[in-house]
Amino acid sequence: MRASVVAAALAGAVSLAAAAAGAGAAPAPPPLAARAYVLVSGVDGATLAARAADEPRPIASITKLMTVLVALDHLRLDDVVAVPEVATGIGESSVELRAGERLSVRELVLATLVPSANDAATTLAYAASGGSIARFVAWMNERARALGLAHTHFANPHGLDAPGHVASARDVVRLLRAALALPVVRRGSRMVQAAIAGGRQVVTTDDLLRRFPPLLAGKTGHTAGAGWSEVAAARLGRVTVYGAVLGEPSRERRNDDLQALLAWGLGQYGRVLVADPRRVYAVARSPYGRPAVRLRAARRVVRLQRVGRPLLERVVAPVEVRLPVRRGERLGEVRVYERGRLVARSPLVADRSVARPGLLGRVGWYATRTLHHLASLVT
Repeated sequence: MRASVVAAALAGAVSLAAAAAGAGAAPAPPPLAARAYVLVSGVDGATLAARAADEPRPIASITKLMTVLVALDHLRLDDVVAVPEVATGIGESSVELRAGERLSVRELVLATLVPSANDAATTLAYAASGGSIARFVAWMNERARALGLAHTHFANPHGLDAPGHVASARDVVRLLRAALALPVVRRGSRMVQAAIAGGRQVVTTDDLLRRFPPLLAGKTGHTAGAGWSEVAAARLGRVTVYGAVLGEPSRERRNDDLQALLAWGLGQYGRVLVADPRRVYAVARSPYGRPAVRLRAARRVVRLQRVGRPLLERVVAPVEVRLPVRRGERLGEVRVYERGRLVARSPLVADRSVARPGLLGRVGWYATRTLHHLASLVT
């Protein structure tokens, strides 16, 4: 069986991707005031936009994602722990915990994530480590290394400015993704308010939860050294993006910049039909004068494709088939590539059955062909 390979650019598919994103070509990312930022695709892992993404910087209360992650290695959510004296003196953001007061770990996690309480974070660290904050911080740094956070080092569990307490924008995105593997973090990081012990009603520090519906989760941070910062995840349809802005000049600018960055990222992908069962990809001849066989994709394949990234289609199919052929029989394949990398494929199948003629039929066909050739010679 002879075979041919046909390659063609999928210009139509790329146009579909652009149309789905609302533009003919990928627009530039929005201008941001952040000293460092990064936007990472949850579709293909690509870095969509960045500035100083691997530069270590103070991250303030974004730290608390690691605090919760490590604390829950050693504590259960239903455990009840006492507030230590050391936690009540941390200051700044707090829920006014009292020394000796008893709360569940679940309540402390919510207080750490929703209002970003320093006293709650310190209580978690103290309880998890048996009273040694230094031991807990060492665990935080061990976990950072295990997660591949190459530009991260912790000095405390709450995130207040301290020498050597830094992380990069790319690292905090990785940290968020690791923390979101815990259901309590997924829940707590998107709560606008929560109730904890003592009749306390706590409110989120994340303004985008109220005004940007695609936001999945986020953790804010602010100190004099860190500026206004946040790491967040957003989803629209099947597209998820993760972004971080560090060192914004104000709370309002942080909110505006992060929202613009996430919205831009969500618009960078469109749905592209890369294998269509309605389309004839190739036509293969049949011997003995039997009808030709049209080849169609066995299944519909839709891919999320980044705007402005062309695709290359390669059709591998026979020039002529051997009989008999059954409808639905696999006879080839369509392959789709992005920058030389195979990203989608589908079998090509016969859209009809063609029987092999019997002996008399084959003899008759050969006789007809012979007479035809003889007539051609005479002519």
